Amino acid sequence: MTRQARRGNGGGGAARLRALVRKEFRQLLRDASNLAIGIALPIALILIFGYGLSLDVKNAPVAVVLEDSSPTAANAIAGLQHTTAIAPVLLGSMHEAEQLMTERRVDGIVRVPADFTRRLAQGDARVQVLVHGTDANRASIILQYTSGALAQWPAIQADRQGRAAAVPAAGPAQPGSAATGMVAIEQRMWYNAANTSTWYLVPGLIVLIMTLVGALLTALVMAREWERGTLEALFVTPVRPAEILLAKIIPYFTVGMAGLALCLLAARFLFHVPMQGSLIVLVLACMLYLFVAVGMGLVISSITRNQFLASQVALLSSFMPSLMLSGFLFDLRNVPRAIQYVGNALPATYFMELIKTLFLAGNVWPLILKNCAILAVYAVLLLAVARAVTRKKLD
Repeated sequence: MTRQARRGNGGGGAARLRALVRKEFRQLLRDASNLAIGIALPIALILIFGYGLSLDVKNAPVAVVLEDSSPTAANAIAGLQHTTAIAPVLLGSMHEAEQLMTERRVDGIVRVPADFTRRLAQGDARVQVLVHGTDANRASIILQYTSGALAQWPAIQADRQGRAAAVPAAGPAQPGSAATGMVAIEQRMWYNAANTSTWYLVPGLIVLIMTLVGALLTALVMAREWERGTLEALFVTPVRPAEILLAKIIPYFTVGMAGLALCLLAARFLFHVPMQGSLIVLVLACMLYLFVAVGMGLVISSITRNQFLASQVALLSSFMPSLMLSGFLFDLRNVPRAIQYVGNALPATYFMELIKTLFLAGNVWPLILKNCAILAVYAVLLLAVARAVTRKKLD
């Protein structure tokens, strides 16, 4: 058998695949819109979500109205100055505070009434806390921080009184002379020691970016080829359906991994998000999900065959659900049951849980194996459907 014959039989498949992959890479690099979606848009998302989006409350202006001018009343609100979440603004009257909150120049009001000291001696002192409720989530957080800061004062007062009572006791403690027993509460937040939403949001960006590159970019470019008739030109050649799919998958798979590298670098050096789990497991999980996203894009493009329609379907069926219903912004357990069913049907939901577990909790193998198995099923199903559709068109 001659070299040409061997090349046409055994080596023809590999040669055709290499030629197709080179063509796809050249087409990918030639079109500026592809690079904008594959590289520029992920960078923009990293900067916007990393620096611009935050679920934390910091330096919220809160008006403080001291109608009681005694030192005791001043000490009662001193805790407001020791939290970065609250920025107290001292005012002279309740009318002025209400006016500022109506104009949304302050987010809340702390009012210490004129009879605070007298009622404190009677054991019935009260402090009024008002918050602006148009943003319910922000109002709830401000209320918690304000109430927590005010609640520190009784414990401090009791501790001071206890230490003052213990000072005269030079010898053994006499019954009734020792300080009253206090319970110290040690707080610690597991898996997010910095208590910042950035650690929560940045790992989720990997899901959004890989969905964007895998599903949207693949669907858009493939639909463009259906419109231009490029695929029909391939149908009359000896190229097999599997070779066409591989040639389409490899370039966008590479772009997706480049987006992953950008996210990992940003997480480590820009936002200082810790990596508690295995980096190798993380990369393998991302590769698995990228097959899911690319398979989704291939199916969408084969069904629509139109760039505009493919882009809209990809956004509505992949990127937007990944943003809103995968657990990226809020816990799915807090949404209605019907929405939970929709979220649990998305592959992005399982990848989101997997990514956040690897970043913040570590190698929790039961969760890792469960989510990887589900993603593997999605990948096999979507790629099988994409191959079936492509083969049908070739017939």
